[in-house]
Parts: sequence; C-alpha cells; structure tokens
Amino acid sequence: MTKIKREVPVRIAGEDNPNTAVNRRRPGGRATLEDVARHAEVSTMTVSRALRDTSLVSPSARERIEAAVRELGYIPNRAARTLASARSKLIAVLVPSLSNAVFVETLAGVQDCVGPAGYQLLIGNTGYSPARQAELLSAYLAHAPDGFLVTGSDDTKAIREHLKTSGVPLVHMFDLAAAGEWSVGFSQRKAGHAIGAHLAGRGARRPGFIAAQLDPRTMQRRAGYRRALREAGLDAGLEILTKQPSSVDLGCTLLRSLLSEAPDCDAVFCCNDDLALGALFECQRLKIAVPRDLAIVGFNDLPFAAVASPSITTVATPRYAVGFEAARMLLQILDGIAPERNRIDLGFDLVVRESA
Repeated sequence: MTKIKREVPVRIAGEDNPNTAVNRRRPGGRATLEDVARHAEVSTMTVSRALRDTSLVSPSARERIEAAVRELGYIPNRAARTLASARSKLIAVLVPSLSNAVFVETLAGVQDCVGPAGYQLLIGNTGYSPARQAELLSAYLAHAPDGFLVTGSDDTKAIREHLKTSGVPLVHMFDLAAAGEWSVGFSQRKAGHAIGAHLAGRGARRPGFIAAQLDPRTMQRRAGYRRALREAGLDAGLEILTKQPSSVDLGCTLLRSLLSEAPDCDAVFCCNDDLALGALFECQRLKIAVPRDLAIVGFNDLPFAAVASPSITTVATPRYAVGFEAARMLLQILDGIAPERNRIDLGFDLVVRESA
C-alpha cells in the first residue's frame, strides 16, 4: 500500500486565529468535524446536519461548510456514523463471477436500486465455491453490513451458521429459496424443462447436453431438461460435463466430444450461451448444418445470441431485474417493512430463433 505523507501545518508566531489555513487541521494531519465547523464558523451539529442532509441547513451555511470540506479535505468517519445511526449504509453482495455478463447486469440492478438510498456495495467474488462464499460472509460481517445479497440458495446451512447471531438479513438471488427465506429469481428446473420439451417437440431423437462449471443452478437446469426428455420417451443420458470454467472455446471442445461419443446426436442443450456459441462455431467448422443436422439451444440470452448466424435459441433470464428486485426487498426489510412475498418469481422466456 502506498503511504501518503501529509505535511503538518506550521503555526506562525502571533497567529492565534483558529480559522487560518496554517492552523486548520489537527496535529495528526486529518481534518475533523470540529475543524470543519471552526473553518465554516458554524457549530459541529450544523456540520453534521449538512453532511446528512443539506436541506437541513441554510444555503449560506451549506456553502461555507462545503467550501471548508473541500479546503480541508475532510473525510466523514464512517465508523462514527455507523455507531450514531446503527446503520453502516453498506450492503454486501456475493456473486460467483465478476467477468460473467450475467452477474455484471445483476450488480447494475442492485446498484441502481440502493445507490439513491445512500448505500454503498461490498462486492465479493465467490468463484462458484461454497467454501469461498462462507469465507466472504465471515469477512464481510466484520464490516457490519446492513444486509447481504447472495447468488443462489445452496449451502443454506453454512449461511445460517454465519448469520444466526448477527441479525443481518439476507436475500437470495436467482434461486427461489425455501419457505421462510427471502429470495428473488426464477425456477431453473422449469427453464431446463422448457428447453427439453422444445427440443422434443421439434422432433429431436438423440438430444445431448453439454455443461461447464457445474454450479447448482446448472445442475437444476439439467434436472428439468432430463425430466422433459423422459416425459417425451427420449434417452436423457447423452451428456458431457466438466467443472472447467465456461468459455466459447470450451463449447467447441465439448461439442467435439459429444459428437465423437454420439455421431447421431441431432440436438444439444448448452448450459449457457458461451458454450452454445462455441458449439455453433464448431458446427460451422465441421460443415454441420444448424439446425437441419444439429439444433443448438443456449441459456441466458446474452446480446450476441440474437446476432449470431444463425441466431441462437435460448432462455432469456431477468438478470437486471433480479438484482434490482432483490435489493428492493432487502431495503424494505431494513426499513422494517415486511415484504408481501418471501419469494418473488420473475419467470423466464424461451426465445425461439434460427438455431433450434
């Protein structure tokens, strides 16, 4: 960490005015609330009111206080404010990835909701690891966040263990949690079932499934997809699974493996759009006509799915809305307002395009 050396003002003999520039900070170098009050010629209570809500002080006092804050480089003491208000104005958000566009959009929804209410975010990347999630929960509790927003409802026992004594509320995102817990999302199983039913309905006879990461949400989609195939009298056993991080390149690799195992495969459900795009590229490389010889379905409806050639059939998920609505539910809880529903199902849309 780079250390910043501050110059300590030198007092000039005979200069006793506490508001002079050379004597406006405490010896430690950091301006205090009292320093701002003296410089602005108001009381510390007036400064405190102005920093909390500028409408609580007169325009002239506000101008002097704002000028003093700028000149002195005053930084409000968050710890002291937390003690005074019993609120840290911090919300901890745990997501599996900071590079995945799905969660970037979710974070944008969270920020748009809590920002106007004066909250800041502590953002943690769990890397799809329950152990890492538990570590972050413990670490962030030390910052006294007002609440948590956590992706998924898996590992609920560990979450409860971390939060049972803290009294900090938690809202699950993307998954619909068990009764008695707060959650905003949609049914991953129903989404997977919709895809399986779609492929069966369009005449697939040897469908396959490729998946990476293998997080709980992916496996729930798989379960719904397999159920739909069994209901249609189709074999649900053709699949290639890997715990590797998802990517377009991996989609190419997994499709090659799938076709090597089952050359007669005529449809493939890819657990996300990255893999679907890779599968599409591999089909083009191998001169396999899509969807005539092989139908391809993705998941999430990322922007490129609509402009690929052929365009990719996929499931549109309410990523931004999940973040916004989960944050709104948490704010209601923090304000002592009981949400009308513990579980908010935002649903999903099967977007049928050219690839299937």
